[in-house]
Amino acid sequence: MIVDLFAGPGGWSHALTRLGVRDVGLEWDEWACKTRAAAGQLTIRTDVARYPVWPFTSATTGLIASPPCQAWSMAGKRLGLLDQPLVHQAVADLAAGRDTRERLLASCRDQRSLLAAEPMRYLHALNQHRRPEWVAMEEVPDVLPLWRQYAAILRTWGFSVWTGILNAADYGVPQTRRRAILLASRTRTATPPQPTHAQVAEPETLFGPGRERWVSMAEALGWGATDRPVPTVCAGGGPGGGPEPFPSGSRKTLSDARDRGTWKPQPPGTSIILKPQTRGTGWTARHGARADSPADGPAPTFTSKATHWRWALRNNNQANATIRDQDKPAGTLFFGHRANECTWVAEPVTDDTDAEALPEPIRITAREAGVLQTFPADYPWQGNKGQQFSQIGNAVPPRLAAHLLAPHLGRAFSRDDFDLAA
Repeated sequence: MIVDLFAGPGGWSHALTRLGVRDVGLEWDEWACKTRAAAGQLTIRTDVARYPVWPFTSATTGLIASPPCQAWSMAGKRLGLLDQPLVHQAVADLAAGRDTRERLLASCRDQRSLLAAEPMRYLHALNQHRRPEWVAMEEVPDVLPLWRQYAAILRTWGFSVWTGILNAADYGVPQTRRRAILLASRTRTATPPQPTHAQVAEPETLFGPGRERWVSMAEALGWGATDRPVPTVCAGGGPGGGPEPFPSGSRKTLSDARDRGTWKPQPPGTSIILKPQTRGTGWTARHGARADSPADGPAPTFTSKATHWRWALRNNNQANATIRDQDKPAGTLFFGHRANECTWVAEPVTDDTDAEALPEPIRITAREAGVLQTFPADYPWQGNKGQQFSQIGNAVPPRLAAHLLAPHLGRAFSRDDFDLAA
């Protein structure tokens, strides 16, 4: 049995399925559980902090844990950093068989902080039966000191342990998502998986295989190298079903993007015909010409005049939002009440581009965001838009998960074994 704590919508589970095994996920969120059910994954809907460990003590070979990151993430208030001493204390106490969670929880500024100590409760109970054989855990980078504490304890129990920060883009994920990882094993030396991709492609050498260039958003979403892509146009509403976040009628400006939920790459050699849009100075200030924007690719044709632009993804609506060109991986995708607009924006690529003629932003769809997390395009996300985006932003990219898990399962796994579109 492989037990997946805080299983979410199934990032780890989908990776295990691709590797030919199954897990049982423990998850509290209603819509994540419904997504898992629709994807055919085994799930116990429960509060991980309250569920007993004894049902797993005799049969668990692997333990996976991705505690909720909201208390620690840069997208939130980051109260987990203030609570970190309490979490360290909880881990130390649980490792010694003392359950002080209730007392420590009363002092936490964010009650979700203490969930990062929950895996130790399971590990301590399982260790009494020489279980599990291996452990894999994932969190935002600021949790790395906590993973190091876990590592020190696990080594005293006979585990080989590795901890560190990995960039998902180095493993073929079209997203520069950096995560703190813990890998532990009783049966093999714990090491991080060999990266398969790099920011700049590397040739094969005497010391090992080469690495392919990072996967771009355009490549992952099926936009051809010479095709001008068109983001999916979807009906109104913010991520929670609220007001339309873009000007009225702006979603009708793309004449070749009428089908909901489908990407429509243009045939080679053709252009997109758009109606000119009028904007004030605010748009130019927010999305004006950028010196680092590449200028390759065909120029779209406007009904009024020709100009040069290309799509880029703006990660959220905060002032310091990451904006990445379509031919690069996305930044870390996250969604929530403080970051609820992840949009495709038209970026000028020449100094003489008329910013007033750029097309309006188009909100990313759940399908597109899921693909950028390396979920299949037809993954059965459940719930309204807000619930779907929340699941996607909190999920482990399955492709990264597969690289992390394959050695523990004795599976050979290469960069060609995980089709982004499958």
